[in-house]
Amino acid sequence: MKILGPLTFSLATLVAPAGAAETLGFVVTDWKTAIHESQFMDECPEGMNAGNDEYWWRALPKDERARLTNNGTTPPVLRQHMPNHRGPNGEDVCQEPWLFDDPPLLTAEGPTSYGMNLDGTVDGAATAKTCGHEKFTGVDDRPAVDNQLYRLLGCIHGWRSDGLIEVSANGARRTNGLGMILIEVTGVDDRGNDDDVTVSFFRSIDQFTIDAANNVLPYATYRIDAADGVARYGGKLKGRIKDGLITTDPGNLSLPFYGNYAFQTIDFRDFRLELKLGDDPSSAEGMVAGYYGVDQLWEFVGELGWQPTGTYSCPALYAAIPKLADGYPDPKTGQCTALSSAFLIKTVAAFLRHPDGRAQTARAEATQ
Repeated sequence: MKILGPLTFSLATLVAPAGAAETLGFVVTDWKTAIHESQFMDECPEGMNAGNDEYWWRALPKDERARLTNNGTTPPVLRQHMPNHRGPNGEDVCQEPWLFDDPPLLTAEGPTSYGMNLDGTVDGAATAKTCGHEKFTGVDDRPAVDNQLYRLLGCIHGWRSDGLIEVSANGARRTNGLGMILIEVTGVDDRGNDDDVTVSFFRSIDQFTIDAANNVLPYATYRIDAADGVARYGGKLKGRIKDGLITTDPGNLSLPFYGNYAFQTIDFRDFRLELKLGDDPSSAEGMVAGYYGVDQLWEFVGELGWQPTGTYSCPALYAAIPKLADGYPDPKTGQCTALSSAFLIKTVAAFLRHPDGRAQTARAEATQ
């Protein structure tokens, strides 16, 4: 086995010679489902969805409720095994949701959402690759936005900005280094405007380098996950930079994911990136969008465990998914198999170390 030695060159040597193309490297520090949240929750006029725990609680006679919860003093987190197995024969509501008849899911309403135009239409009419659906106007006023994942999850507290599912997933990646995404932009002739760059996505096998306040430090080195010298992930998209905004063409892409003890490789279709390079060379923020398979979404839901599923009804979510799916219809049934989706990301500049030992960085001039 070949052991790579330490990086022995000085950071100053990473500055590209005059006229040479640069490489920008980033590590994704935050990945959040793009949920539009208005000040007064107008997108959820009937409030948040009830969860498995609440439906179980409501169905119990008062004396049985008192007995099972020690007169109401047992908190939901310690009693989730009962709500999640509330079937007549102890069936798990998230493993066999079709056996239950919970009230319909409350879905996000209103005209506004994060997202991008994924289907190329202005009205959401069905195409060869999509089912008919209602469009949004983007939070930045862009027209004809597709984001059925937001419509599905927007009124479930766990997926909102302070919800357990999102907070726990980002917190776990911060502390254990699992499912970390690396982004590399190559062929950069001009960081402000360049009509031809390549954007690649990898998985890190190193944990975040953080400070005492749990902030991810920029310009740390991350090794790319590889087997026999070949990156396990490594999807590439053609892109461009305009006024400091990196955008890509759509393409099919696989990304690593870890959150709430669930591991996945998410296979996106028509995936694309927007990443804004700001005045601060050490960080960048943006959005990714694409079609997220309904089977993969349900696999993730099934792996969430008892605690987060207390915030929503698995049967209601299971019934709503096929109704809102808008991408890639099954050729036999016509049922769409994917949801248009968007995710907000934050990144910091990073050195990416390839299997052959190469290491490059975003914003090399910051090290001078």
